[in-house]
Amino acid sequence: MMFESADISMLRLLETFLKSAPQLVLQLSIMVQQNTIEPLQGLSASASLVSLAWMIASYQKVLRDSREDKMPMSYKGAVVQILWHLFTIAARAIAFALFASVFQLYFGIFIVTHWCIMTFWIIQGETDFCMSKWEEIIYNMVVGIIYIFCWFNVKEGRSRYRMCIYYVITLSENAALTILWFLYYDRKTTSDFDALILVCVVSSSFALGIFFMFIYYCLLHPNGPMFSPRVGGCIFRQRPAPAPGSPADAVTSPPRSLPRTTAGERDGAPGERDSCVPVFQVRPSAPPAPAARAPRTERPVIRIDLPRKKYPAWDAHFIDRRLRKTILALEYASPTTPRLQYRTPGVPQEVLEYETTV
Repeated sequence: MMFESADISMLRLLETFLKSAPQLVLQLSIMVQQNTIEPLQGLSASASLVSLAWMIASYQKVLRDSREDKMPMSYKGAVVQILWHLFTIAARAIAFALFASVFQLYFGIFIVTHWCIMTFWIIQGETDFCMSKWEEIIYNMVVGIIYIFCWFNVKEGRSRYRMCIYYVITLSENAALTILWFLYYDRKTTSDFDALILVCVVSSSFALGIFFMFIYYCLLHPNGPMFSPRVGGCIFRQRPAPAPGSPADAVTSPPRSLPRTTAGERDGAPGERDSCVPVFQVRPSAPPAPAARAPRTERPVIRIDLPRKKYPAWDAHFIDRRLRKTILALEYASPTTPRLQYRTPGVPQEVLEYETTV
């Protein structure tokens, strides 16, 4: 059910930015030109702004909750992320509205140029959300519309450098658009004091957004604080202390696909750290008879014609849903546990690396 929620949140996010973001800029531009704010008009613009920030934070939380390799996001982190995107999008939309109220034609040229640059940047990042290349390009073009207003991570891995580059570009664009409006705005409809207030609103809103972004990454990120000694999230987490009375190297629950090591094999295993066996030993005259290996019971195999961990993220939701239903059906019908076998691009000996017991 969590996979369906992540897919629905992604579609709602795209729909929100395609509908609410242009309406927000249009409403703010009309307010600036008329120099008045009607109650319904202000309420509609506020609702559009909140919906944009809400959908980004909601998608990030649902996506982390649906993936087992990601740490879940707390509600405090979600609230701070809403405030982060709320203030940055507000500064961006107000700067757009100010510039569009004076330079309508140049504003359209600026939006198209920025969208083309962002789309090309996303395509160069080589995202893997769709199955075919052309579907991926269309998806990148839609995400480029989101990049007009705010930052949205679409690729796995560390994103701090890409995010810093994006916000440096956004800051320079907001400053340039606001300064150009301040130099050429109509003095008859807008006073100098009101113009100075609008400039301060744009700068302070962007500064507050960056402030909440630092709070999120330094204190409330799911993988831990940015400046914490345990960087790396759940991968480099400290190993828990062993239980009293048990050896430190004992494996509590080995995979079911591997046979357990018996007590005799563990006691007689050479190279054990706690043993007092000398380094050089004389080989016995008669080698011990090999232990009889238990016959391997044949289990049902689910073959997937894709390499493991290599299929796109969108297909991962679909494959995981179908796999769960198939595994449950096979476990109910067969006395043995089914196993998965992925396609191996290498030699046949590597097939065992891609076999997983569920």
